[in-house]
Amino acid sequence: MRKTLQAVRLVFKTLLTLLLVVLNLRLYSPGSAAYGPQALGADVLPQLRFIKSALENGAGQDAQMLFPEGYFFHHVFYGLAWVEVGMRLPANDPLRQQAIQEARWALEKLDSPAGRAPFSPNLQPPYGIFYVGWLNWLRGGIVLLEGPEIGESDLVRAFQNDCAQIAQAFQGSPTPFLTSYPGQAWPVDSVVGIAALRLHDALFPAQYTTTIEDWLTRANLRLDPETGLLPHRSDPFNGLPLEGARGTSQSIIARFALEIDPRWGREQYARFRQQFFRPLLGVPGVLEYPAGKSGPGDIDSGPLVFGFSASATVVGMGAAQVQGDVEVASALFQATEAVGLPVSTLQTKRYLFGVLPIGDSFVVWSKTARPWLVTWQETNLPPMVRWWWQWPFHLITLVLLWFAWRRVSDKTPTP
Repeated sequence: MRKTLQAVRLVFKTLLTLLLVVLNLRLYSPGSAAYGPQALGADVLPQLRFIKSALENGAGQDAQMLFPEGYFFHHVFYGLAWVEVGMRLPANDPLRQQAIQEARWALEKLDSPAGRAPFSPNLQPPYGIFYVGWLNWLRGGIVLLEGPEIGESDLVRAFQNDCAQIAQAFQGSPTPFLTSYPGQAWPVDSVVGIAALRLHDALFPAQYTTTIEDWLTRANLRLDPETGLLPHRSDPFNGLPLEGARGTSQSIIARFALEIDPRWGREQYARFRQQFFRPLLGVPGVLEYPAGKSGPGDIDSGPLVFGFSASATVVGMGAAQVQGDVEVASALFQATEAVGLPVSTLQTKRYLFGVLPIGDSFVVWSKTARPWLVTWQETNLPPMVRWWWQWPFHLITLVLLWFAWRRVSDKTPTP
């Protein structure tokens, strides 16, 4: 009996040691360069295979039970990630054709009663700017892959019609921030809608330059006075801030603002980075509230850990990649491989053992991030990531190992 207990303890300590060693080694996994504008990370396709399988088995409906846009985000991030994959490939590559097919599959799931279910048809544009903005960004991405020369297809007509409805809604609104739900407006959703108009004008003869410039002027008059960033929530009637800037929305805004206006987008990202990115055990995480300010977590941010939002940090990883913030993006890519507890098989890769597939959609959308409408370039921002950023994680690991080996002693009580 004594020898059996000793063997069990030895196996436990050995497995724990191996696990922690692997987690530490993953901090040195490929950085952002392996997922750059022209590079397709080796684990992207395995991640997409897992997400597709999960979606086919009801993961979208499961995500809808977690928050109001769960079904939508799960599918739209899957589709957008495939668009990003396709952009890295030549037109005659079979994988690019698969990317178009998968993105169209996601679009079909969203352009459906199930995709529209949480949204009101009585808004302007119908179903609200969240639904129409994100849907049309995905639709426009597919047009971008297929080439606008496909002509008057149903896809092109739907994209152009929705762009016209988006523009009409902005032109007729007293506020630059349209509603997503009755009486509720989040500026981030309007940012996505305006980006879709910019995408239209990159694909077809420009029609919405005045609408976009007018939106920028009006939006900049309604910034959060505390941070100089777009507010998290605004008054649906006049657009004035109801809630200051927050990490969950700023991480998305930073990714799309560059597409709308590169100079404005980089200015907004620099402000966001300065006030929301802070090191947590050496890793640059994203705070939900500006540094020095605290607040509760909610359905958007998820639980906050020392003020940091996991969802904002994952999406912020993609924003850093799009903005050319190489040092922050690389550290977050590598840290995700350690703390995300990925499990790989011959065909798939999943994070957190696959228990929350929508999280995988967030990750793969960020890992495939690249600008669509502007040329990627590395930014010159103040250093944030120290050369020793992995060492706090190593130190914690050593303490855990020491504690485990001391706690799980080889000594067997004398009978």
